[in-house]
Amino acid sequence: MRTRRIGSLEVSVIGLGCNNFGGRIDAEKSADVVFAALDNGITFFDTADIYGGTKSEEFLGQALGKRRDEVVVATKFGMQVDKERRGAKPEYVKRALNDSLGRLGTDRVDLYILHAPDADTPIADTLAALDDCVKAGKVREIGCSNFSAEQLRQAEAAVAPGAARFVCVQNEYSLVQREPEREVLAECRRQGISFVPYFPLASGLLTGKYKRGEQPPAGTRLSGMPAERVAALDEKLVVVERLTAFAEKKGHTVLELAMSWLLAHDEVASVIAGATSRAQVEANAAAGDWVLDEAEMREVDALAAAL
Repeated sequence: MRTRRIGSLEVSVIGLGCNNFGGRIDAEKSADVVFAALDNGITFFDTADIYGGTKSEEFLGQALGKRRDEVVVATKFGMQVDKERRGAKPEYVKRALNDSLGRLGTDRVDLYILHAPDADTPIADTLAALDDCVKAGKVREIGCSNFSAEQLRQAEAAVAPGAARFVCVQNEYSLVQREPEREVLAECRRQGISFVPYFPLASGLLTGKYKRGEQPPAGTRLSGMPAERVAALDEKLVVVERLTAFAEKKGHTVLELAMSWLLAHDEVASVIAGATSRAQVEANAAAGDWVLDEAEMREVDALAAAL
């Protein structure tokens, strides 16, 4: 597995998103997924305090056990856990971190991420609290998620001299959701920070399991969606069909194309993909092996241009 850097951290180019832990899968199945990731060279694990009703952090920590020092663990804070636990005020930053450390069963978080901007708290105050966490040795690097380019600029301007700064931003990005290309990727280049895409498979659209004009398979994310919302996805599924044909012509799956296309962008450090089984982990990990050349990137962009 290739690696890239997020600040001072070396991470596998494919990461494991642990949002299914404690929700769609229990502790035993979560451990199986973690073991599969380790077996396939994945060393970057991404979770959050809200995932699985706080169970995700617990299940991840239990599964890693003595192998904790072999990996990079990222967790997030700021979205509402309950009425009292939410936001990014300095006193809560430290409480949230200590809570996460306890659930993870570790003495530090490698990458601590503000899950969403907090309009009620000046970003300078949050950054100062995060810097205290770094100086205390409880956090190695800090990042943010769901930030616009303007919010990244505000954060850059608010960092005190010599203090910790955001080394990455984690936003949604995929072949069928290209919003970061408007401004955020350029801002990442300007500031020299990494971009970490989430939902790289567009909630399963880029796995090939959904077909235009057909009901979603039972048990999938879209299976419970109203028929009119499923029908509204037809435009994207037309593009997915084109991309699938391109990938198969190259001897790959559309899933592998979706992940490798993201990794072809210099700003992208690692692609976060969730999994509920060993087979899904293995498919995700294999996607990191395909390196698209410039001609292939131009062809893929043309195929996806309809969106």
